[in-house]
Amino acid sequence: MTGQLYKGYLRQLSSGKLSTGSTPDLPLLVYTISDNQEIVIGRDPSCQIVLDQNQYTIVSRRHLAIHPPFSQKNGLPQWKICDLDSANGTYLNGQPLQSCQKLISGDRIELGQDGPQFIFEDRSNYSLSSSSSSPSSYTPTGISKSKPTKPPTVVGRPKSDLVTLTQLFPIVSTGRDLTQKAFLIPGILTVFFVVLMFAAVGEPIVFNLLIAAYLAGAALFFVYQLCGKSKPWWVLLSCTIATSLILVSPLLSVFIIVFREILPGNLPNQGEQISFGSLLIQMFFGAGLMEELLKALPVLAAFFLGRLLRFPWRQRVGIWEPLDGILLGAASAVGFTLVETLGQYVPEIMNNVTLQAGQEQGQLLGLQLLIPRVLGSVAGHMAYSGYLGYFIGLSVLKPRQGWLILLIGYISASALHALWNTTGYISGLLLAIVGVLSYAFLAAAILKARALSPTRSQNFATRFFGD
Repeated sequence: MTGQLYKGYLRQLSSGKLSTGSTPDLPLLVYTISDNQEIVIGRDPSCQIVLDQNQYTIVSRRHLAIHPPFSQKNGLPQWKICDLDSANGTYLNGQPLQSCQKLISGDRIELGQDGPQFIFEDRSNYSLSSSSSSPSSYTPTGISKSKPTKPPTVVGRPKSDLVTLTQLFPIVSTGRDLTQKAFLIPGILTVFFVVLMFAAVGEPIVFNLLIAAYLAGAALFFVYQLCGKSKPWWVLLSCTIATSLILVSPLLSVFIIVFREILPGNLPNQGEQISFGSLLIQMFFGAGLMEELLKALPVLAAFFLGRLLRFPWRQRVGIWEPLDGILLGAASAVGFTLVETLGQYVPEIMNNVTLQAGQEQGQLLGLQLLIPRVLGSVAGHMAYSGYLGYFIGLSVLKPRQGWLILLIGYISASALHALWNTTGYISGLLLAIVGVLSYAFLAAAILKARALSPTRSQNFATRFFGD
């Protein structure tokens, strides 16, 4: 019996985008697409093509669907691909897929940016006979969840033991992926700081400045990766510098007068006995409200500056969503941490210990204090300021309740800050608990901000961790 067969295949590739002049990788798996039922690809076990949940976290549970031939033109089928509102989007030949689109043989399908890729092949319009056993008479059987359909013979397929030039010299073919996926820039900066620190051995002030800057940058980069939204480095650096300048300007004296002399925020003296409740109130005004407002000034300045700029600079510089506020708040906290640590705490302990035990011991203890203070800013100043930044960005999305949102964020961030300072006088264990709590608040704000983000489909953190 002779008839018409509509036959489509999906060939899953073993790598991402191909570099110019590179040899295509061998297909990992070949799937036959049914000509009479919808094929869904995703991480959910109910899908017709199930991708590993641990390996392909960028893929949504039900990511995309391929529909069988919906019309025949000139006797040929027309397949259709539809994105199922996936978190990271579907890309067809490098372009974002909007709703549904016709599939053409040779189309490259990518699940999320830099996600798993498939090549669509249309091998329809074959004449069949019931006794034929050639590859062209292969009968479609739909799709198997556990075992992909055996593909037809591929002419000229390279042998598996063939080694290519790009496999022997990977750097030749990595191209742009080297900077986007391999953290090349952070690696370069790390080497740069290491060389400078070697050169600064014997100069404790310079060495402390270098190691503090590197650790603070690493902490900010960690928050940046969690947020997953691109923000120009010079915008973040400007926010850091602005906060540092505020701390060495006369404006700091005005803040101290208002919050510690007019308001009940006078901090206790060393060794002074005070109840937990009284200490918490003093820390709330003298540390929480004062320092969080101070760190928020550059963030608010970026917000107002962004409103004056035109597209696309207003989005790059200003605050248009909670992720923007978190990033700028964390960057502002870096400036505060560096000035406070290098300008106050480290010199104080170095001077005190040097008078009693010598200069070398003072330098050692200064370095020992510097490292945990800067790294701890992820659960300290960066956590409070990033949390308040979330509310600043949220007030932009919800302008009708903007002032209420800002008030709640300001008070809650200040309360966390005050609780941290207060428990530091009482117990190291309580201090650790509050630190974990502060980081949990920041992480929760980041997760919620990613969910609310208008640019969620472009978020690289969402691509890393799934939906």
